[in-house]
Parts: sequence; structure tokens; C-alpha cells
Amino acid sequence: MDPLLKRIAGTDDETIKAIKDRWEDFQGMLNAGEKKWFSELCFCILTANTSAEMGMRVQNALGYEGFAKTPEKKLAAELRAAGSRFYNRRAEFIIGARRFDGKLKDIIMDFTEVDEAREWLVQNVKGMGYKEASHFLRNVGVGKDVAIIDLHVLRLMREYGLIGHFTSMNRQRYMEIEGILKGIAKKAKMPNGKLDMYLWYFKTNKVLK
Repeated sequence: MDPLLKRIAGTDDETIKAIKDRWEDFQGMLNAGEKKWFSELCFCILTANTSAEMGMRVQNALGYEGFAKTPEKKLAAELRAAGSRFYNRRAEFIIGARRFDGKLKDIIMDFTEVDEAREWLVQNVKGMGYKEASHFLRNVGVGKDVAIIDLHVLRLMREYGLIGHFTSMNRQRYMEIEGILKGIAKKAKMPNGKLDMYLWYFKTNKVLK
């Protein structure tokens, strides 16, 4: 763990500022309205098994109105045109998520524990696993200490000998890996959700969301 902590401590000032600014954007989402929260939910659905950049591109192209009101076949076509993978399936997921449009923020904020909110998302929003649900909660400012465990983070953890190789991710394994990351975050004196941005940057040289 020490080599990784040293690498985090040695991060250049420009990257630290970029991460700080993005973190403040996430915290600002706590004051955002239902439309922005629903748009962010759709963004996180779109990032499953693909890139955050693609999700951002589609989110910028469609916006809340596109996510919330476009008929399913047209939505699938627009997702395809914007470069989304699995566009038919993702259109289906977004259509299904519309039943929470206008009340999503209220539902999430009503939970007293972020883990309960995450379980609710996984159980009730098709297309969301633990990674996507954690991603959403981090991005709207609620899940400061959740981990967004994607392939980049897993590869980095393997490089530093923090985890071994495995072929599938279930709930138990996700929580075990999140626990390891929480230990690193505590030593690095930052929330787990912010640590994720450092780890992601180390593999991609990018600070996104």
C-alpha cells in the first residue's frame, strides 16, 4: 500500500486542482434539481461496460429532455448516433428509469445510510450494478465514501498487489474491494470517492466524472 500512497502524495499540483474542482462539482449537485439528478442517473447507466467519455458525450448530446421524453426507438437511434454501445438495451433501461423522474432525489435523500441508497438503486433501476450505483451517488454528492470499482481501478490495484485476479464481480467481492480502498483512502486522508479520481487518473491521465 505504501508505494501507492507515495504516488498519491506525489501527484502534481495541476491534477490535484482538477480533482478538487471536480469534487466540488459533485458536492454542488446536492443543491441541483431533479432534472439534473435524472440526467446523471442516465449518464451512469450509459457508462456500464464502456467509457465515461462516451457517457458524457451522449449526455451532452441529449440532455435531460432527450433522456426523459424521447420515445424508445428514437432514443435508441440517438444513442447509436451519439456513439453509445448496446444502444437498444440502454434505451430500454433509460425508459424504465423514467418512473423515478421527478422524485429520484427525494427518494435517495430519504435514506439515512448511503449503503441503503445504493442497494435501492441496484434493486430498482435496471442497468445499474454496484459500480454504476456508486458512480451515481458519488457524482450527486451523496456517496463520498463509496468506491467506483471499474476495470481501470482493478488493474491498478492488481499492479500494486492489493488484489488478485478473478473472473467475476459479485456483491461480496465488490464490498471486499471497497473495504481495501477505504483503508487506503483513510491513510491518504481523503474520501473514498475522491481517491477513485486519483486512481482513475493514474491509469488514464484524465480527470472526468
